[in-house]
Amino acid sequence: MKLIVAGASGFVATEIIRQCLSIPRITSVIALARRPVSAPSDLDQHADASKLHSVILDNYGNYPETVKTRLAGADACIWTVAITPTKSRFVEFDEVRRVCQEHTLAGLQALLEAHSEGDNIPKPFRFMYMSGTAAGRDKDKPPSFMPQYSLMRGDTESQVLAFAAEHKGTMEACVAKPGLIIGPGQYFKMVSATVLKYTMSVPNITVEEISAAMLYEIINGFSKEPLENDDLVRIGRQALAIAKE
Repeated sequence: MKLIVAGASGFVATEIIRQCLSIPRITSVIALARRPVSAPSDLDQHADASKLHSVILDNYGNYPETVKTRLAGADACIWTVAITPTKSRFVEFDEVRRVCQEHTLAGLQALLEAHSEGDNIPKPFRFMYMSGTAAGRDKDKPPSFMPQYSLMRGDTESQVLAFAAEHKGTMEACVAKPGLIIGPGQYFKMVSATVLKYTMSVPNITVEEISAAMLYEIINGFSKEPLENDDLVRIGRQALAIAKE
């Protein structure tokens, strides 16, 4: 499998790449980012860093032919490009929408075109969109948490799924909706996650679990849509346990 990781320099994407390089079924990893991406330093002893190929894209809203050529022949993409809820508080909403929604849809179109240009197209292109648990698709039921932002992310989810449905047989899409994502050693965030879980029912997941879950689904096919936080925790833990065997 040739896998594209969009937003490859980010927190979750770095862990996705780290795990990718130790999965034999993934033969090529295209790290799509605005700056060069190198293999993580803490690779497993069985990892193959030669599978990683860094592709620089200055603007996620515009895909030159040179970039599309590098994307051609890919089987799937995990899309992590976004402005997080916390960072969005300090950015104009039009810019947040541009990055989170317009760039996602532009990327979908570019990936479809690149996939269609491949030499062999035996099965649909799989697209995993990483959103968040608070994103709401029902405009008549605005979420209590950052409603403008959350509805925009939910609308993006709907548009991603509609695009895939419009190109049924050529593309499949699924949305991952994690809660608060915790990394190794993030002790303050762990405490905050525990408080949020029991006071505001905000779920959490480790970066290892969300990465393993999305990779398992992208490799084996989407088991359901959307993938809620509990689904991601369950699938991620199973995938990590299998990897240790």
